[in-house]
Amino acid sequence: MKIKVAGEEKEYKDGTTVTELIDAEKIDNPLYVTVTVNDDFVNRDDFDKTALKDGDSVEFLYFMGGGR
Repeated sequence: MKIKVAGEEKEYKDGTTVTELIDAEKIDNPLYVTVTVNDDFVNRDDFDKTALKDGDSVEFLYFMGGGR
């Protein structure tokens, strides 16, 4: 299947889960990443259960704290 990962079209096996994608993409600090699939946030507890489908668009977001 073809999915868009961070704006880049990539090929993955059918049924790849969000957890498997995080591992395959070698995401830094996976405990601190937030994931959207087709602009919908995926609950961290559902990463193992959320299977991606052909044409999905996935983004990895990191929320950074800071300020004065």
